[in-house]
Amino acid sequence: MREKPRGFTLVELLVAIVIFSVLAAIAYGGLHSVLNSERNVEQAAERLRAIQQTMLFLGRDLAQISGRGIRDEYGVQQPPLLSQNRALEVMEFTRGGWSNPAGQMRSTLQRVGYAVEEQQLIRYSWTVLDRAPDTKPQRLPLLDDVVSMKVRFMDASRAWQVQWPLPSAAQAAPASLPLAVEVTLELKDLGVLRRLFEIDASVIQNAAPAVGKTP
Repeated sequence: MREKPRGFTLVELLVAIVIFSVLAAIAYGGLHSVLNSERNVEQAAERLRAIQQTMLFLGRDLAQISGRGIRDEYGVQQPPLLSQNRALEVMEFTRGGWSNPAGQMRSTLQRVGYAVEEQQLIRYSWTVLDRAPDTKPQRLPLLDDVVSMKVRFMDASRAWQVQWPLPSAAQAAPASLPLAVEVTLELKDLGVLRRLFEIDASVIQNAAPAVGKTP
């Protein structure tokens, strides 16, 4: 007589379930590790993009720095480049090359500033050069987790200065623009980043005096 086909016993089913559970746990652990690695890579890439964009903004602004001074909202004459840890601005200066695709009745020069607020690096920009009392800057957050931003300026004698413009007693003929600007950013996750930006010699030669009437 032919034997009747028999199914799995309870023990066999339990063994199969245990084996499947072990394999599933191993597979899940590997998948979880892969997903974590992918997430970390994406976060690192996003952080790098933000840093590169910040340096791009700084580089473009400083590459087109202008010797044109301004008047602030109080009507006080300000030099083309100002960095004296005044208020919140770490550095403020005039730049050229402000594109005008709509053909508006405005200058191609623009006043910009950089400051660190609540661990964010902020870029400020003004729509006019000589401000009115109610002129407000546009605020663009560039980079998070910024501990500090420091700037140094190379003067005509190639010495580094921590403020600009220099006191009139420090040099016989105060220059309105330095030879170079060094920017140091301290980030919570990556430590200290330092970048050196050279100022175009032709801009320095054609710049207006640091103190005097705005051209």
